[in-house]
Amino acid sequence: MNLKRLAAWLALWLGLTACGSLPASPTATLSNLPSAAPTALPSAIIESTASAPTPGLSAPQRDVFFFSAQENGYQHLFAYAPGSLPLTRLTAGEWDDITPALSPDGSRLAFASNRNNYFDLYLLDLSSGQITRLTDNPDYEASPSWSPDGVWLTYEAYRNDNFEIFLLSTQQPEEVIPLTADPASDQTPAWAPGGRSIAFASDRGGQTQIWTANLDTPGENRFQLVSPQPESEQMRPAWSPDGRYLAWETRAEGLPNQIRVWDSANPLAPARVLGTGASPAWSSDGQQIAAAQEEPNLTYLSAYGLDGSLRLPPLVFPALRGLCLGSGSFSQMPQIFSRFAVSPTPLFEVERQSSEENPLGRAALIPLFGVDAPQPRLHDEVDESFAALRSRVAREAGWDVLASLENAYTPLTSALAPGRGDSWLYTGRAFDINPLPLSVGWMQVYREDYNGETYWRLFLRPQAQDGSAGEPLRLRPWDFSARYNLNPLAYEQGGKRMSSLPTGYWLDVTSLARAYGWQRPAALTTWRTYFGGALFNEFIQPGSLTWREAMLELYPPEALITPSPIVPPTRTPTPTPTGYRYKTATPTVTFTPTRQPTFTPQP
Repeated sequence: MNLKRLAAWLALWLGLTACGSLPASPTATLSNLPSAAPTALPSAIIESTASAPTPGLSAPQRDVFFFSAQENGYQHLFAYAPGSLPLTRLTAGEWDDITPALSPDGSRLAFASNRNNYFDLYLLDLSSGQITRLTDNPDYEASPSWSPDGVWLTYEAYRNDNFEIFLLSTQQPEEVIPLTADPASDQTPAWAPGGRSIAFASDRGGQTQIWTANLDTPGENRFQLVSPQPESEQMRPAWSPDGRYLAWETRAEGLPNQIRVWDSANPLAPARVLGTGASPAWSSDGQQIAAAQEEPNLTYLSAYGLDGSLRLPPLVFPALRGLCLGSGSFSQMPQIFSRFAVSPTPLFEVERQSSEENPLGRAALIPLFGVDAPQPRLHDEVDESFAALRSRVAREAGWDVLASLENAYTPLTSALAPGRGDSWLYTGRAFDINPLPLSVGWMQVYREDYNGETYWRLFLRPQAQDGSAGEPLRLRPWDFSARYNLNPLAYEQGGKRMSSLPTGYWLDVTSLARAYGWQRPAALTTWRTYFGGALFNEFIQPGSLTWREAMLELYPPEALITPSPIVPPTRTPTPTPTGYRYKTATPTVTFTPTRQPTFTPQP
C-alpha cells in the first residue's frame, strides 16, 4: 500500500470521531447504569516519520483512524491521522489484536486479544502505551463498546457454545453483568450515546437481525427488533453521535454487503440503503459513515454522506477486523509506540532454481514432500509459500490438512472437468484441498457474492476446542448436501444456508492463506448443478501474471495452440425422410400424332 496515497485520500475526509466525552458515574446494577444526554498493510516497515501538513487542518486536535489490520498473518492495531499522525503500529507480536473501541475521552483503546492464548479484553493507554488486562478466562470475548461516561463496557462472550452480551466495569473488572441469556446467538453490541439502550445482532428471530435492549425495562420485554428483513442477515450496528440513527451492514444472497440506516424517530419506517460496505463507523457530526468495502481478495475503505454520496473514494486497505474513529491530541504516539516501528520478519523466502539446474529456461516444478496428490508438485515460485502455509495451518489447526490434496500441478495431458480448460492447476500455481473433511463436519464453507460471482470462505475445525485456536462462527455456513433433501428450491440453488450455527471454534483458512499470497477463485457458473464447479477448496497464486503468461513459463507457445476442427472433404448427404407420405398424382402424357410427309412430284 502506498502510504502517501493513503494520506492523500484520508485527508479529503475530516472531522471523524466515534463518540463524545461524558462525566463518569460508576454504578453496580444493570438498572442503574449511567445515563447521559445524547451527544494492506504491507509486510514492509511502517514509516514513523511525520507526514506533511494538510491544507484545511487548523484545529490542534486531528482526526484519527484506529483499526485492526492483518500483517504477516496476525491482526495488529494501527492508528493514522492525515496531516498529523503517520501510520503507527500500536501492537505487534505473534497473536491477534482485534475489534478496537476508543473511549469517549480519547485516552484509552479497548480491544480483544489472544496474546495469552485465549481472546480476552484489554485496555491500551494511548498516552503511555501501557496495556491492562480486563478479563481472564478461556471464553472468547471481543467487540467491546463503551458506555457514554467511559466507565462501563458491553461486549460479546462465547460461553457454552453460544454468543451472549455482557457488561463489566472498567474500574472493577470482576463485576460482570449478563445482558442476554437466550439460546440464540447475540453478538457485536453497540452502546447508544443516550446510555439507556444497547443495539446488537441476534438470530433469535431465525435470521441474524438487529435488536435493541432498553436498560430501563426489566426482563425479556426490554428487547425490540428494529430490522425485520427475513431475506437477509444484519451485523455490526453503530449509533450516530446524537443517538437518532442506527447503521448496520446487511448481507443477502447474490448481493454485495450493504450499509443500511434506521431512523429511531420513525421506527416503523424500513431502514434505507446508504451504499455498499461493511463495519460502519460514524463521523463526529453524524453526517458521514466510514465503511469497509470487501472484495474477494482485497479490502477498501470508503465513506458516505447521509444522502448516499461518496465522500471518500475507495482506497486499498488491509483486511480489517474492526474500525474506530476518534479525535484527540496524539502527536506523541510515534515516540510512545516507536518500539513497534520495525519491519516484521517475512513469512517465507522464495528460492529459485539456477539456470544450470534448468537449462531450458522454463520454470521448474518442485516436488512437495510428504504431500499426497495425483501430481505433488508446484511452480518454483510458489512452493515455499505453500510449505509455509501448510506449516502454519497444521500448527494452528492441530492437524496437517494440506498433507492431502485433491489436486496440485496438473499436466496438459490430464483433462479436468468441463469448464476448467483455463484452470490455474495447469500452471502449477494452484492447489485443491481434499474436500473429504467437509462431509464429516471438520470443514465449513461460507458463501460470499461479489460482482455477480460466487466465492467461498473456508473454515477448518481446530483439534483444540478450548478457545486457544480459532474463533466461533458468526454467520451460518452453506450446506451443499441440502440439494439432496427433496427440496426443489435447495436443489436449484445448489444447497442452502444451514438452519443453525455449528458450535465450537473454527480457523479461517481463507484469511490465513491470503497472508501467504494465496487467493480464492470465483466458482464456475455451473456450481449449483456441478459440485466440483464450486471450487470452494481451491487456492491460486497468480502473482502479476495472466493465465496465458503463467502457462508460457512452463510450456512453449505451440503447446497452447488450440487445434482447429477438421472440415470433412464432402458435404454430408441429407438423409431421406422415411415414413408414410401422401402420393403426388402424376400427370398423364398426351401424345400428338405425327402427320404423314407430303410427296412432292419431280418436274
